[in-house]
Amino acid sequence: MKKYIMIIIDIVLAILLVLFDQFTKYLAIANLKQKAAYTVIDKVFELQYLENRGSAFGILQNQKMFILFVGVVFMAVICYFMIRLPMKNKFIILHVLLSFIFAGGVGNMIDRIRYDYVVDFFSFILINFPVFNVADCYIVVATIVLFFLFVFYYSEADLDFLKLKASKTREIK
Repeated sequence: MKKYIMIIIDIVLAILLVLFDQFTKYLAIANLKQKAAYTVIDKVFELQYLENRGSAFGILQNQKMFILFVGVVFMAVICYFMIRLPMKNKFIILHVLLSFIFAGGVGNMIDRIRYDYVVDFFSFILINFPVFNVADCYIVVATIVLFFLFVFYYSEADLDFLKLKASKTREIK
């Protein structure tokens, strides 16, 4: 498969994922905002509308510009790696996972730009976990899978494409 075709697939996948994330947030706003939490599994899981003005786990509250700046830099790094990925079947899963992470970041950035906060609505009350959304799921699950791939599947030689080309140095005798 040619590199530009894989990049087009990455873009289409990311767009579809962002659209799904935004649709779920639209549903959360329409059905959960200013209402009591909706219990899905009693004392375990509920749908609860929350406006997160911070970053992951609510840190960096009201730091919209900083969070957006970090997000843009992070998205640029992901794009850089996606372009550098070798065109081998072994790396297609990395394209997919990076598309998920990219889409999650974009989905949350859209919220920050539109509303000045991120719409969160999944709540695991059993473990008192912070409320999160579909975009967060994309990022967390893809990152965990990436971790396991890097630890157990890819060899160091497989990841040589990540290294910056070393400049030739002259030996001084």
